[in-house]
Amino acid sequence: MLSAFMRSMEDAAGAATEVTPDEAQGGFEAFFRAQHPRLLGALYVVTGDRQEAEDVMQEAFLSVWERWDRVRGMEDPVGYLYRTAMNAHRSRRRRLLRAARRAVLGEPATDALALAEARDALSRALATLTVRQRAALVLTEMLGYGSQEAARILGVRPGTIRSLASQGRAALRVFLAEDRGA
Repeated sequence: MLSAFMRSMEDAAGAATEVTPDEAQGGFEAFFRAQHPRLLGALYVVTGDRQEAEDVMQEAFLSVWERWDRVRGMEDPVGYLYRTAMNAHRSRRRRLLRAARRAVLGEPATDALALAEARDALSRALATLTVRQRAALVLTEMLGYGSQEAARILGVRPGTIRSLASQGRAALRVFLAEDRGA
């Protein structure tokens, strides 16, 4: 299924994804068209979520575009794009973990070991939530949307957002309590 997704992304682009030195030296648009399908496919594999992959890809391409005069002269502009994308993904994940930890635990950890343990536990806990619960928590806790706005984004009712976020927080509390007791 994943390889079919990757092929469909490449077919949709209608062009090879390899960048020739001439393309790299040329315009950003050619670079974008050549790299878009493959980067999206790679980020989909990493994130497991198409929307998240698209968001990370947008951040990466924006960053590269802002530095295009320097990037196009690099020996490996594609490698730079992928490093930028992976850094953007890690930054987004860290923000999510911090927001979720604050929502569940209330107070930030004070020492490095406790912070690392909390981050690990929270990462495992988030993986146990449904996609809808994670989405509701991300929109309301991490991005600061109200239930009305989050509902509009997800195409559900505000009460559904409040319910999903509440269920997600409760599931995180249970998981983290069990994890501490283990």
